[in-house]
Amino acid sequence: MIEDKNQQRTQLSDLGEFGLIDHLTKNFNINHKSTIKGIGDDAAVLNFDKNKIVVTTDLLVEGVHFDLSYMPLKHLGYKAVVVNLSDVYAMNAQATQVTVSIAVSNRFPLEALEDLYAGIETAAKIYNIDVVGGDTTSSNKGLLISVTAIGEVEANNEVYRNGAKPNDLLVVSGDLGAAYTGLQILEREKEVHKVNPNNQPDLEPYSYVIERQLKPEARKDIIKLLQDLDVKPTSMIDISDGLSSEIIHICKQSKVGCDLYEAKIPLDPQVISTCEEFNIDSTTVALNGGEDYELLFTISQEDFPKIKANPNLSVIGFMKEENAGMHLVTRADTKIPIEAQGWKNFNA
Repeated sequence: MIEDKNQQRTQLSDLGEFGLIDHLTKNFNINHKSTIKGIGDDAAVLNFDKNKIVVTTDLLVEGVHFDLSYMPLKHLGYKAVVVNLSDVYAMNAQATQVTVSIAVSNRFPLEALEDLYAGIETAAKIYNIDVVGGDTTSSNKGLLISVTAIGEVEANNEVYRNGAKPNDLLVVSGDLGAAYTGLQILEREKEVHKVNPNNQPDLEPYSYVIERQLKPEARKDIIKLLQDLDVKPTSMIDISDGLSSEIIHICKQSKVGCDLYEAKIPLDPQVISTCEEFNIDSTTVALNGGEDYELLFTISQEDFPKIKANPNLSVIGFMKEENAGMHLVTRADTKIPIEAQGWKNFNA
């Protein structure tokens, strides 16, 4: 963990658990009328009237999901919230509340946790969510962060993974592969730093891909855009594990096949140039890199005119009957079976 040797270090034991919670959460405000009671009691109290409630949770473990040698704690707090909100938006819902729990070792002073919670607070403000609870405990394995996100959606407006139909169009927001290429840059510079600690890397040429790794954004804007366009996806998922994995999820849940067109996959120029530098295939990166947190969804062909001119959305595929299988149609017009090569938590 990179830290300033001259920085003040307040031991967590100086505050105790409840003092720590009070200190870290004192700046969280309540903005949603659905939040009846937030932090400060045994449990939060929420009231969503007639809407359906969406709940999702994620656990982030130091050394598995993040590396503090290049991940600033403020960015980590921000990212921990955002990746959960992405799952709420993938249900066509609006995120309203989160709870944040941490397990932390004694190598972290209070000032480090203040940075972490500053990132959480920034995400809460930008995405207009209430932080309504959580827990803190000690850890002998570094830092663990668990975030639960809660959202609401009008009845019959929620979108699942299992609604895609043959002849639907496959659509993705934004561009793909940037988070993975940003990670490759950071990992490379980490190794350079080990050899030469005085080396100051020039990361400006990689600013976009590094930001996509360290400070991803959830696509709340796409949910509003689709509502404004009067488009309700037939299925939807967020891209956390890689495009290929998410397509397989939709196809299996919906019992359909898919043709994904390589030439239609949206790639930022910085992704293409970085892939060339590392001598890796940009399509492979887009398919398997993960952590893009874009939204992947299907729409009926009737809705195509509503989205076709929108720069935020790309039609990248076509849903078929289940027995047609799932294939990547290459630029050379050959078909390759789509396989999930993305992030797997339990790889040996």
